[in-house]
Amino acid sequence: MLLTLRKYFFFFLFLSTLYACSDNQSKRSGKVFIEQKDGNFRLFRNGKPFEIKGAAGSEHLDLLAELGGNTIKTWDTTHIDSVLKKANEANVAVIIGLPIPESKHMYFYNDDAQVASQFKAIQKLVNRVKNNPSVLMWCVGNELVFPHKPSFNKFYSAFNNIVDMIHRDDPDHPVTTTMINFQRKTIFNLKMRTNVDIISFNIFGKIESLSQELKDFSWFWKGPYLLTEWGIDGPWDGTAETAWGAKIEQTSTKKAEQYYARYKDKMPVNDHRLLGSFIFYWGQKQETTHTWFSIFDEAGNKTEVVDAAEAIWKGKPLVSPAPQINYMLLDSKGAKDDIFLRSNEKSTAEVFMLNSNAKIKRIVWEIYPEDWYKINNINNIKKPLLIKGLIEETKDLKVIFNTPLKDGPYRIFATIYDDKGYVATCNTPFYVLKTDEDSRASN
Repeated sequence: MLLTLRKYFFFFLFLSTLYACSDNQSKRSGKVFIEQKDGNFRLFRNGKPFEIKGAAGSEHLDLLAELGGNTIKTWDTTHIDSVLKKANEANVAVIIGLPIPESKHMYFYNDDAQVASQFKAIQKLVNRVKNNPSVLMWCVGNELVFPHKPSFNKFYSAFNNIVDMIHRDDPDHPVTTTMINFQRKTIFNLKMRTNVDIISFNIFGKIESLSQELKDFSWFWKGPYLLTEWGIDGPWDGTAETAWGAKIEQTSTKKAEQYYARYKDKMPVNDHRLLGSFIFYWGQKQETTHTWFSIFDEAGNKTEVVDAAEAIWKGKPLVSPAPQINYMLLDSKGAKDDIFLRSNEKSTAEVFMLNSNAKIKRIVWEIYPEDWYKINNINNIKKPLLIKGLIEETKDLKVIFNTPLKDGPYRIFATIYDDKGYVATCNTPFYVLKTDEDSRASN
């Protein structure tokens, strides 16, 4: 038994030495390459050092460049020609996401015809756009799982064929892939079974422990990395929620503060393996709510987080002229008070500001059903339908509204606009209880 353990120890010691050495090899070739010197890594683009100051998304590129950003990351190739055109005009680099099915979908990877078709489509696209000056690198898949078992060999074969093809057909641009948070097993499998140039992390609340995790695993892996998504706490396990499981969202002001503080205090900016990071999400999207991750609204108005991004990219203090929200109360209660209301009754909501001198142009109140709709545990990307006819009276920062007739979970949203193109957002979840008396009245 002792002899067996010793064999495993020396085997892993050999692997750690082997892959530590492979991480330390400089790859000085191509328009974009990684230089390594004394354990430090630098990304070069067109012969010059290039520090990625990025955002995940593909909109508002002129503003991104104006604020000090220089790179975006996409998740797929939808409208890629248009994205690259706008990136060229704004002098912004692009990491192009190449979506492929997750390893759990082995019905796909066991179908040789489907795998071949995917390979040909990706190869065609790579060769079509590889000479575009905005292309920085390729990202094969997003948040894939890289398992140990031999039953996944065909997934690895398909993945590696794509990576090897890019290295062969486009030696000017490195290849990466992403994982959720810092996963030792995934890093091990990526180093043992693939040939990606850079490992990338999509990390939010777990950024708090990232520096320590990197240090603790440096005995095995000392290679370069990116944070291809980072930001505020998301609507997932560990986030504060109501008694019925509705995640509690911060105000846009608190989000800006958290972005800035998280970067300043927890981003491993002094780690010379870090090639850059991408703030999430440079645009507008529905994920639990239409405001949670949205740095802009649907009309392109910017939130205070835009100023946090500028402060991060330019290395200056966070100062913003945007309307700044302190909190919202619903019938004098906050979201953490678990607000239960009866159906078809009047309630009052009010927003309290931090900067009372903000020039507010208008405030819009809206009520939506809670968005719990998911397929295969994937969040809905379409905003639920607005419930109309509930707002009865608005005055200053206060609203009187009628609660919905149907029982269930809802949110009331306040959106505050100023005259400078800023928008501030907050919302409060509540639950409507329909009593027997209410049921009789509706029949």
